[in-house]
Amino acid sequence: MPAFAYRGRDARGGLVSGKLDGADSGAVADQLLAIGVTPVEIEPTGASADLAAPEWWRRLTAPPISEVDVMLFSRQMYALLKAGVPILRALSGLQQSTTNRSLAEVIGDLRLNLDAGRELSAAMRNHPKVFSPFYVSVIRIGEATGELDQAFNRMFGYIEFDKDMRDRIKSAVRYPMIVLVVIAAAVAIVNFAVIPAFAKIFEAQHVPLPLLTRFLIGMSKFFLTFWPVILAVLVATGFGANLYVGTDAGRYRWDKWKLRLPLAGPIILKATLARFARGMALAIRAGVPIVQGMSVVAEVVSNAHMALRIRQMRDGVERGESVLRTATAAAIFTPVVLEMISVGEETGELDDLMSEVADMYEREVDYEIKNLATNIEPILTIVLGVMVLVLALGVFLPIWGLSKVLLKT
Repeated sequence: MPAFAYRGRDARGGLVSGKLDGADSGAVADQLLAIGVTPVEIEPTGASADLAAPEWWRRLTAPPISEVDVMLFSRQMYALLKAGVPILRALSGLQQSTTNRSLAEVIGDLRLNLDAGRELSAAMRNHPKVFSPFYVSVIRIGEATGELDQAFNRMFGYIEFDKDMRDRIKSAVRYPMIVLVVIAAAVAIVNFAVIPAFAKIFEAQHVPLPLLTRFLIGMSKFFLTFWPVILAVLVATGFGANLYVGTDAGRYRWDKWKLRLPLAGPIILKATLARFARGMALAIRAGVPIVQGMSVVAEVVSNAHMALRIRQMRDGVERGESVLRTATAAAIFTPVVLEMISVGEETGELDDLMSEVADMYEREVDYEIKNLATNIEPILTIVLGVMVLVLALGVFLPIWGLSKVLLKT
């Protein structure tokens, strides 16, 4: 589709200019009139390399749309709509100003759907990888209540919170993974470099070796002989595990196992519960029915095990049970949180209390992440100390025996 450069006047008579894609100049003029701009001049421009490239190549090289892109889009839409800018003009301005080509194409599709008379939420539903079901539900309620600007503002706050929780979960898991990698690297260096060097000395001197030294040398020879097989097994195991986690059953077991990890598991659980509570508070404030709110929040917690518990809560509420009863049966909340849910349900301020629950879990996550390094350091010290002790005994005991043999001679 060719690109056209235009100049025109907005509703206040101000001069505006930019570029738009269209089948011809008439189509571009129709787009400008739809957003309240009277065209003065429309001229074709040279097609960009992106437009001249084949469709498959454009899709392959298209930049991904990140959470930050959607978060900024929500914030900008809130600011523009609150200032009284018509939605089509707001989308047009964002399409031209965004630096992400993929997001610009999505915004362009939203504009086309709005021009065709469709609702914004219905247009967003065509892009599930960009706008989650929860996002679409909140926008739909905002359209129905006439508070679309507030809907975008709420989603900005939720995405910012959700991203912060994801980053904290990654931070909680990153340190233990680094520790494991360091230990694995130390074991590899000892087996491939240190022990073989001492083994040659011991063999040349025909020194009787203790059991620990013979074990270390045997383990080193095993690694040196079969390292291609060991590497292939590790790669195959990783590939197979990745495929298994891609299945529904595998994803459920993996997400359930993550919550039981030492040290990091409780942090992941609390961060997930914080995201659930924040999502429910937002859904209730936006006017989403509580049953529907639980359904959409279960899809965005990014944990299959927790999603199942939330759906069980939803089924209980749908049968007429109280939120407190279903939350107690789910067995994922602390007694303090259950008390807060009970008070919120009785007073009709469940959204405020769920927000308090999210704040409480967020503070706990902050505290535990700060203490994670302190909790792991003793374990790391013990593991490394045992490794050094075994290596020292395995290497220096034969050296001591060798020195006795040399002294006798």
